[in-house]
This record gives sequence, C-alpha cells and structure tokens, in this order.
Amino acid sequence: MDITKFAIPEIIFGRGSLNYAGQCALRLGAKKVFLVSDAGIEEAGWVQQLMDILKKEGVEWVYYSGVTSNPRDIEVEEGAKIYLENGADVIIAIGGGSPMDTAKGIAIIASNGGKIRDYEGANRVKRPLPPMMLITTTAGSGSDISQFCIITDVQRAVKMSIITRTLVPNISIIDPLILRTKSRTLIIQSAVDALAHAIEAYVSTIASPFTEMQSLKAIDLIVRYLPCAVESRSLDCLEKLSIAAVSASMAFSNASLGAEHALAHSLGGYFDMRHGVVHPILLTAVMRFNLENAETKLADIGRVILNRKVGLPRDTALAGIEKLDEFFASFKVTQRLREEIGEEEKYLLKPICKMAVNDACNLTNPRPASWQELLKICEEVW
Repeated sequence: MDITKFAIPEIIFGRGSLNYAGQCALRLGAKKVFLVSDAGIEEAGWVQQLMDILKKEGVEWVYYSGVTSNPRDIEVEEGAKIYLENGADVIIAIGGGSPMDTAKGIAIIASNGGKIRDYEGANRVKRPLPPMMLITTTAGSGSDISQFCIITDVQRAVKMSIITRTLVPNISIIDPLILRTKSRTLIIQSAVDALAHAIEAYVSTIASPFTEMQSLKAIDLIVRYLPCAVESRSLDCLEKLSIAAVSASMAFSNASLGAEHALAHSLGGYFDMRHGVVHPILLTAVMRFNLENAETKLADIGRVILNRKVGLPRDTALAGIEKLDEFFASFKVTQRLREEIGEEEKYLLKPICKMAVNDACNLTNPRPASWQELLKICEEVW
C-alpha cells in the first residue's frame, strides 16, 4: 500500500456535547474568543446557549455575525479585521458550513495576512492558524472535520476551494440534539451534501483504505436513515445522520472530491446555489460519466445502496445509480438544472464549465474531465 495520511480533529460527539464547549475553549488557551455564527442560528437560540456556556467558564468573547449563505470574501476579510482589532485568541464557530468556512477564512487572514483569494488551491497557507473549535448545527457540510474551506470570490462569482492541513480544527463538537431545530429542507440538503462527499471520496484517485471504509459507512447510513429522519424527526435517526456526516467528512477531507464538486462550486458561486440543491442534479450524471474508469468502485457503491448485487459489476453500478435517482426523487428535490437556472442564462454554462475544470476537486476525479465534457454533463441534466 502507498504511504497515506489521515488527518482529523479531536471529536466530541453525542447528545448534550455542546455543554463541553467552555471547557474545550479553556483547553485551547482561550482568554477572548472570536465567536462566529449567523442570524438563523441566533434565532434558534444556539448562539445564546453557547454564550451562556462560555460565560459559565469565565471566557470572554467577541461576536461576529456577518455571515451569509455561501460566505463571501468580503465577509471573511471584515471578520479578520475585527478579530485583530479585539485581540482575540481562539476562534469558535457554531452553525452550518457558512459560519464554519467563514471562521476558517478569518483564521487564515488573521495569521497570514493578505486577501483570502491569495490562498485558493492546495497548501498555500504557510503560517499556523489560531486555535479553532467548530460546532456543527447540520449533518452534512463537513467543514467541522475537513481541511477544506469554500469561500465565494464575489468579483469572479466563483466558490474558491482552499485546502490545507492547517484548516482541520483543533476540536469539533457534534451534538445531534441541535438537529431537532432544523427544517425538513435543511435536513435533506445537508444529508445529500454528505452523501455526495462520501461517493466522490470513495472513487477519488487518492482514496485509501482509511477513507474508503468511512465512505461506504456514510452511504449506508444516509440511504437507510434519511427517510426516517425526514418523516418522524426521530432523534435516533438524526443521530445516525450525524454519524454519517462525520464519516463522510473524514473521507473527503483526506481523499478529496471530484468533478461533481468542481461543477457544484462554480455553479454555486455564480448562481448562489446551496450544495444540497446542486448535488441531486449533478451527482448521478457524474457517476455515469465516471463509470468507464471506476466500474468496480461504483459497483461497491451500488451494492450498498441496493443492499445486494445485480449481475455483473457494471449492472450493480448502474442499478445503484438508478436507485439513487429514485432516492432523490422521493424527497421531491430538484433534479433538473433548468428548474434552478432560467433558459436565458443557459449560455453561461460554457464559461462556468471552463472555470470548473480548474477547480482543485477536478484533479482527483477518476476520469479526467475537460470543460467540454463538464458542459456535456450540464446539458444532460438540463
């Protein structure tokens, strides 16, 4: 086996684990925390609950809420300015991918200077980051586990992928109790995001036995427990989705992703679309595209989705992909690009695909994809 690495944070998982946030902050040496979140998490009451926990441990904080969905470079740079002005020392984010990615971007600029676009790509962050603790409120984005940070460059209208080992937080807290306040839509979108992470990581050219086992476990849990979580809001089912999200995050953080995420970043950056909206549209089409180079692995995925084999490996792979389309349809999510993008904007797909082909995620796709092939995929799902 080739030499490989597997980087993850210290993980504190379980119902009520949020209550350990103050003690964890002290272990990181916190005197003044820079707390990052957004309006939605505030309204749900989790920001105040976290503040109360920090106060109980005697930890001061500065609160930054300038975060939007698909966080912008200007928000990150403003946050870094406030962080430095207030002499903060530890960064804590509570929320979904947007607050956590914003916090990571703030950490980069606070310690390395410059603009966030200076760090686009892999391994461009040179100096150590401030200690970070990330508290996820969804079961999907994976930012609380991964060495990825996705920030929208407003000027270019593209989601930048920033990838470096230093972005893995010191501590990740995953409390399934928080999922009880999430809407049906957000539960579905988050789980679909985790599913796309698991599938693309499994077929990645740099997957390892350590990532592969996490990918397959995540796929199995999501296919089995998402319907229950949506229908009944059962805490047991929501907890299974949290476990799946952690497994998928461990996998993609270390194995990277593929062409589907490369396209999702470019489409999401231009049209301000959530990942959880894009994946049901693109994922199975990219899986079919990759079949030529990843038949055996896609058959493995098909076997997990179907819970059985169907004839030859290719038959199992195709049957699994078809079943995945049916799985998405059962939640009544968008599966055609034209339902999210107007006909008058279809001409933009060509420059978007030319941008997507240079995304770092495309480098580890099992089948090399040109911008023309990415465009063909978009037209297939139109």
